[in-house]
This record gives sequence, C-alpha cells and structure tokens, in this order.
Amino acid sequence: MSTSVFTLLLWMGSLVAGFFGALTGLGGGVVIVPLLALGFGVNIRYAIGASLISVIATSSGAASSYVKEGQSNIRIGMFLEMATTLGALAGAFLAQKIPTSAIAIIFGLLLIYSAIASARPPRPGPLDYRRDRIASYLKMNSSYPTREGSKDYYVHNVPAGFAMMFGAGTVSGLLGIGAGVVKVIAMDKMMRIPFKVSTTTSNFMIGVTAAASAGVYLNRGYIDPGLAFPVMLGVLAGAYLGSRVLVKAPTAALRHLFSFVILILAFEMIYRGLTGNL
Repeated sequence: MSTSVFTLLLWMGSLVAGFFGALTGLGGGVVIVPLLALGFGVNIRYAIGASLISVIATSSGAASSYVKEGQSNIRIGMFLEMATTLGALAGAFLAQKIPTSAIAIIFGLLLIYSAIASARPPRPGPLDYRRDRIASYLKMNSSYPTREGSKDYYVHNVPAGFAMMFGAGTVSGLLGIGAGVVKVIAMDKMMRIPFKVSTTTSNFMIGVTAAASAGVYLNRGYIDPGLAFPVMLGVLAGAYLGSRVLVKAPTAALRHLFSFVILILAFEMIYRGLTGNL
C-alpha cells in the first residue's frame, strides 16, 4: 500500500471515528486505537499517541458548536476538569507501575456495567427538581434548548461526580483515551444532568484531559506527526458533522447507541487485556 493510499484510508476512518465520537460524547479516541492497531497494524503505543491528538481535535471541533448553541454547561465542565486533569497526571505516572493489561480488564468490566446502566433512562423523581446546595452555590444549574423550547435542569451529587471525574482522568492517563465514557456516565447517572448536556459537556472537557496525557506520551516519543496529522484532520471533520446531527437526534436513540459503542469497547479492552496486546 502506497503512502498516499494509506493516508487517505486513515483520514476516512478517522472521519467516521470523529463523527461517532462527537455524537456519543466518547471523543473518537476509543474508536481510533482499535482502528489503527487492528486495521492498520500500528504499534499500540503510537496508536494511543495519535488517539490523544485526535481527542483534542474532537473536543475543539465539536465543543465550539455545542457552546454556541447552549448545549454545553461551561461551569460544570471547568469545575470537573480540575479533577480529570489531576487524574490524568496520576494515571500517566501509574502507567509505569501497573500492567496495562490488568487495567484494561477492570475497565472493560466497568464499561459493561456502564452500558447496561446507561441504556435505562433515569427514573423521574424529586431529585430532578430539588436544589442541590453545592450546585446552587457554584451556579451549575442551567437550561438547554429542546424542540419544545428551553428546559431547566438541576445538578446533584457534585462531590461524587467530582470523585468519578478523577477516576476518568486516571483512566485517560493509563490507557491514552479521553475517557468520555466515564464522564458521560458520571454526569448522566450521578449528577442527574440531561443526557445531551452530559455528552456535549464531555466533548468540551476531553480535550483538556487528553492534553495532560498527551504531554507524557510526547515526552516518551509515542506521538508520530506523520500518523497523528491525518488522524487529527479526519477526526476534526467528523466531529463537526457529528455535532450537527446531535442537536436533532432523539435522546433515546443516543442512549442505545452509546450503550452499544461502550459494549464493543468493553469486550475489546477485555480481549486485549487477556491476550496482553494492550
């Protein structure tokens, strides 16, 4: 395969990954790593390095549209990003101490549970309307546009969400992904934020988390510009298209799509962990 054909196929695959990542809030990185490692035979460490760059591109491409349309909650994203950034640095440090295969198996099992939990819509109840003291003090409660007009929502369980975001950052540093899966689950299930706001805010956040991890991989020489550049361009284009579709997509369909994707990711992580290929 010639270099030009390889680059074109890489760009096309990355475009699909970026579209999918923006639509689900995963960031595209979870698709890029298997795509490069299995589809193109790229060394897993270099695939992770390119994935981190693509995650940053996805965040840049999708987040700007979401913020402009009022879908993302900037206050929530900036506050929780403190936890994910610290976690990313901790994860990058632990990556030298803990076998990646063991982390992959544990992460895969957690994702299976997350997929099942995410497929079930949240139960309506008082928590949807009762004011949370911490969220009110930090002015996190907001509204987002729907077909019926602007809809208010209230944030809950801020400390639990903050703690889980630290875990998301740690996963990002360990495995080289944006950890959008964990972030969406934390905001949707723990903090009771509407699913669309969770996915769009996740896209806003993953770029900073990935940047913290990418610095470590760059220092180790695992980011190849010739590989990362076409991946970044493809993911950036796909992220823009995905952000256009997300605004009009039904929430129920997004939940099922989200669950399906992270189930595939879970089995992929477990398989790679058991075979020692991660």
